[in-house]
Amino acid sequence: MTSSAITTIVTMVESLPDDLQERVAEHIREFIADLEDEKRWDASFERTQDNLVAAARQARQEIAAGQAVPMDYDKL
Repeated sequence: MTSSAITTIVTMVESLPDDLQERVAEHIREFIADLEDEKRWDASFERTQDNLVAAARQARQEIAAGQAVPMDYDKL
């Protein structure tokens, strides 16, 4: 984001009463935290992508070979 975009946002927020500025700031903090969390999840999935593909292939092979059994969710 360019500094002019940030300046515009700051100017808009500064035009609000103090209590609304606090609410906007809290929403922005939560939004940024969500974005950072999403970024960590994306990185985690990217690192494990090959393992997930290999596990899916193995599961397909086991199903094709008749070695798979239905999952008993009560035993989890």
